[in-house]
Amino acid sequence: MARGYRQGRLGEEIRRIISEMLIRDIKDPRLSAMISITAVEVTSDGSYATVYLSVLGADPGQETAEEQQKETIAALNRAKGFIRSEISHQIKMRHVPELIFKIDKSMEYGRHISNIIDQLEIDHSNDDEGEDR
Repeated sequence: MARGYRQGRLGEEIRRIISEMLIRDIKDPRLSAMISITAVEVTSDGSYATVYLSVLGADPGQETAEEQQKETIAALNRAKGFIRSEISHQIKMRHVPELIFKIDKSMEYGRHISNIIDQLEIDHSNDDEGEDR
């Protein structure tokens, strides 16, 4: 149980560092969209850290959004060494995890589920009658 706690703290610290770097240090024109680091999951041995991010400001239903997401991942992969070196400066540890960048699809999935629920035509008029009794 203590290992999961340490992984969670390490993931949260890595998320904070990368978020700050996106604001101040990384100057790549492909990162012009607003990027949010939603989560960082560190493996149990600490060798890999999966960084989940969402690219905001693009319409999720268009091909341009997918292209923008691919460009963002490519830019972050290119800056991976710089990001890892900054993590090693701020967090004192023997081995900095290898970073894996992935797009977080949870917002799109939530929107999809919400649309499905909205399409269901559920009659709520019976619910109001039960409260009067």
